Amino acid sequence: MENAPSGQNEWALILGGSSGFGLATAHKLSEHGLNLCVVHRDRRGAMSRIEPEFEQIRERGVALVTFNQDALADDSRAGILGDLAERLAAEGGRVRLLLHSIAFGNLKLIGPEAPTDGGARETLARELGIEEDFLAEVADRTFAEGVDGVQGLTSPPAYAQDLFLEDEDMVRTIYAMGTSLLTWTQDILQRGLFAPDARVLGMTSEGNQVAWKGYAAVAAAKVALESVSRSIAVEMAHFGIRSNIVQAGVTDTPALRLIPGSDHLKAQARARNPFGRLTTPEDVANVIYLLSLPEAAWINGAIIRVDGGEHISGLTR
Repeated sequence: MENAPSGQNEWALILGGSSGFGLATAHKLSEHGLNLCVVHRDRRGAMSRIEPEFEQIRERGVALVTFNQDALADDSRAGILGDLAERLAAEGGRVRLLLHSIAFGNLKLIGPEAPTDGGARETLARELGIEEDFLAEVADRTFAEGVDGVQGLTSPPAYAQDLFLEDEDMVRTIYAMGTSLLTWTQDILQRGLFAPDARVLGMTSEGNQVAWKGYAAVAAAKVALESVSRSIAVEMAHFGIRSNIVQAGVTDTPALRLIPGSDHLKAQARARNPFGRLTTPEDVANVIYLLSLPEAAWINGAIIRVDGGEHISGLTR
């Protein structure tokens, strides 16, 4: 196949590869001849959606092995890498790319929300001589139908007001979406599975700098992920490993939909983005593919934004 990242029998190991960025990347890399090991955690009912995606990848002529296991459990990681090591040893293969795309985090508030008044909706309803509840109903309905710009008049996102972020929530989220990147990288390195010019990639978001409600634990995990990636970039460079972080713009993925107020985030992103649309998983997969190429070997320790200019746009459309 044309434009493969490097030589024959090289593999991408994708953690979280059954939807969103991970699945889009699996499709993109398979189109260019990279073999795939995909780790995911899905219930049986979801497999009717996932298996056709995996079959489409196999039809491209690449090898695909999948593990429906907990990537955060030590015994699962050991078993997955043990199986992969046996296969690579028999075939002379190496792991060219490790993509960490695990979306498993806690989305609780850190404390009770401040009381709110009617604000703009109450004022507008009074000026129009209509009931505020009626205006809220109209705003909610039109917003749900895709009319951006009315989100300031809609009912606010609902957050649990009796369950707040605790230490264990924070610890588990930081490991799952942050420092587990290092755990996997170290284990792959110790087993001698990395290719001589390997790439380690993680996924972050604008929540690394912007405080979104309910995102405190995930934001902490993303910052930890970025720090770990920088350390890998410096301390493992002599093994040929390049480590970078991809910061995607707001993207309509299953992980985003779990965030309370995600519809508002998407509307704001469309308004800010110079191209007037959300980032897609395929946009991100294209950049991950570019980073896997030999020509990208001098990119190391970077945070690469893939958002069409969303992060620099100070104006709404």
